[in-house]
Amino acid sequence: MKKLLAVLFSLMLLSFVACGKDSDVIESGKTIKIGFLGPMTGDAGNYGKLMSQSVKIAIEEFNAAGGAEGFNAELIVEDTEGKVEKGNPAIEKLAGVDKVFGIVGAVFSSVSLAVAPKAEAAKIVMISPSSTHKDLPGKGKFIFRDVMSDALQAVVFGKYLAKVDNVKTVAILYVKNDYSQGLAMDFKAQYEKEGGKVVAVETALQGDKDFKTQLTKIKGANPEALYVPNYVAEIAQILEQAKQLGLKTKIYSADGFSNPQIFELAGDLSNGVIYTQAAEQPASQNKINFEAKYQAKWGEKPDAFSLNAYDGAKIILNAIKETSSKGMSGVLKVDRDKVRDFVAKTKDYDGASGKITFTADGDLVANIGIYTVENKQFKQLKMFKLDGEKLAEIK
Repeated sequence: MKKLLAVLFSLMLLSFVACGKDSDVIESGKTIKIGFLGPMTGDAGNYGKLMSQSVKIAIEEFNAAGGAEGFNAELIVEDTEGKVEKGNPAIEKLAGVDKVFGIVGAVFSSVSLAVAPKAEAAKIVMISPSSTHKDLPGKGKFIFRDVMSDALQAVVFGKYLAKVDNVKTVAILYVKNDYSQGLAMDFKAQYEKEGGKVVAVETALQGDKDFKTQLTKIKGANPEALYVPNYVAEIAQILEQAKQLGLKTKIYSADGFSNPQIFELAGDLSNGVIYTQAAEQPASQNKINFEAKYQAKWGEKPDAFSLNAYDGAKIILNAIKETSSKGMSGVLKVDRDKVRDFVAKTKDYDGASGKITFTADGDLVANIGIYTVENKQFKQLKMFKLDGEKLAEIK
């Protein structure tokens, strides 16, 4: 009986290994599947729409150039609605059913943190164009991002408000998710370290529409500035309700503010808001070409995260092309470890978003831009980097 069980176990093991190998072999006539994880519907749907449109362009360019050994790529879009409970089944489908070789996403930090271990276990290179939570790169060696971390922008902004803008008192209103809360707490710690005073901290839930109770308390604290490191759906409501309550204070935010939908939702109230984002690099021909192609195809401009999504897709597809080989039977052999190692060596990649270099743990080497809005147009004011503990302006 024991011998029979041993034989059965051996057969099961061989079957499992064979299935693992099959998942890395693409038969003739099939496609190289790439996934996109992001909100396509709901309040945050515009983020996913803009980014997925970028990935579609990258896929089209890859296929037009001959793909990998003649094999075309195919995009599988999964709508997370920006929710962890939607992200988990989505990554399970992409990994177990679609057997994708790369994922652009997830979009929100909370979802990325949840799905990253599953992507790691399935050896799927995942490059997030917008998840900025400081803990994300530590989720595995297959996990990357081509957007700056919350920790970096929070530290820089804390120093900037205290030492450059000379803001003495700040109130904070954040939404209870990984992105917003992480930024708020890191900013608070750095700002207070620099001598600033946080006079009020208020919270809300993602999807809330009424912030008047929190804003009334903040008004009573009489801060010089209000920091709202949230997404545009909440920020627009906060700007409108702050105006209704007569709250006259400087408004500061983070890179979640950079989605152009803010102009539709908040109109002129978006003017004058100051926020952080990865510093704008000199416009390369790649950026000029991509933005023109995006405008022509989709009838709208890409946002900063869309540039990142395009670059992330291009990096993944290029890694697959450079590391895969065609077998004698006409199949395409893709080694997931080799794809990951190729991506990890990315240095000074000339992308639409600028030069991309990954650190040893998969994070992005980045400088921080200080931006504002003038006449409903994003404008970079200054650019900084951290030189040890010192905030250094880049001219």
